[in-house]
Order: sequence, then C-alpha cells, then structure tokens
Amino acid sequence: MQPITVLIADDNSAIRAQLSEAILSQPDLELVGQAADGAEALRLIDRLHPQVLLLDIVMPRTDGFGVLEALSQKEDAPRVIMITGLTRDEFIERAMGLGASYYMVKPVNTECLCSRIRDICCVPEQSTARRAAPTAASREDEIASLFLTIGIPAHIKGYQYLREAVRMVSEDRTLLSRITKELYPGVAKRFATSSSKVERAMRHAIEVAWNRGRLDALNALYGYRVFTPEDKPTNGEFIAVISDKLSLERSAS
Repeated sequence: MQPITVLIADDNSAIRAQLSEAILSQPDLELVGQAADGAEALRLIDRLHPQVLLLDIVMPRTDGFGVLEALSQKEDAPRVIMITGLTRDEFIERAMGLGASYYMVKPVNTECLCSRIRDICCVPEQSTARRAAPTAASREDEIASLFLTIGIPAHIKGYQYLREAVRMVSEDRTLLSRITKELYPGVAKRFATSSSKVERAMRHAIEVAWNRGRLDALNALYGYRVFTPEDKPTNGEFIAVISDKLSLERSAS
C-alpha cells in the first residue's frame, strides 16, 4: 500500500518541524512538502498533489481561509486538517463550512493527528513497533478534536461534562447501562456539581451542535449516516457514538 502523502502549511518554522517529525516517524505517511504561506501552499498542491493538507489559518499572503476557498474550486483538492491556535466558534464553523475535515487546536497531540490523517483517507491504523499505546493525554486530545469538529464549543459546561463522560465510557463500556445511577454521578463528582446539572448541560451542548447544523460532520466521521436532522440523539446515544468511534480507532492501532 502506498503511503499517504502530506503537505504542511504553517508560517511557524517550529510548528512545521514538529509536524514534519511526526509525519516522518510513520511508515505509512509521506511528507511531500512544506509551505510558509498560503500562496506557496497552493503552488505546491498543484505541483505535488498531496492527499492531505495540514493547514494553519493565520499565514502571510494568503491565509488558511483563502486556501480553503481556492481548494473548493478544485476537483482533486486534498483533504484538509486545520491546525491553529484560534478557537472562536465562528472560525471553526467557517473552516468546516469551507470543507475542512477536522479542526485541531495547537498544541496538537501528534499521535492523534496521525490517526486523523488515516481516518480521512479511510486507511486503517497500522500496528508498528514505533506507535505507542494511547495515553490519557492523547485520548483527551482525540475527544477534544471530535467535539470541535462536530461543533460543541469548549466554553460551555456541557463540553467538559461530555468529554469526561466519553472518557469514562471508553474505559468502562458497562457505564452506558448505568447512566443515571453511575455515569452522571461520576461526572458530577469530578466537577463538584449535581447529576441533574450534568444531565441538563450535556443536553444543551448536544442541542448547540444540532442547531448549528453540524450533522454532516458527525456522519462524515463514520463514513455513513449515523443520525438524521430529525433524529437528535439522547445524551447516552451521543456518548455511545463518540466512545464507539474512539474504541474502533484504538482497536485498529
């Protein structure tokens, strides 16, 4: 199987070096080029035809949004993973609306990033001696990346509660059958609040994502239709879907 070709576009040389090191350490990924600005990135895309573009937003000459707009006119455009320090909801929504597959916030966990690259190219994780087992930090990054992608803003309480619930269910699947008696109380204890507040905040966070129309992003994570606009998930269904996604990726690694 041919390696997945990757191009990096970021004006920060230290970030480019970090991402380059991560890509070069993976036998199934190939770094084909680097760009320090958006205009250079577009030239390299036309010449090198990478499968995946790792793209910053704030860059000289042409910014990340300009690159996305230009790529939207191309039939053979690469899949795009945004890697940026900007976390405002409107930036995330604009990037996803212009076709980005994932939105990751700096500093990124490179193990999670490599997993995202394989994910958008529909390539299963490869088991290699150089790939370490997932750590608690990498799991947190994976969950945060998924939540940003589907439109749950990090500043609302439901984000933190859902992230903790997904982490707990990923470690103990049986909690899904004891949501009211154990999962909500467990999250509540972690954040020194009540189970009822946890439940309400989770429901609100899911409603925020649904009202933003980010259903396609959630379905795209799976490659098939998980939910429809008329089929908003319950808290338990949402937690199950996200924890399933993480578990599947982990079992393939």
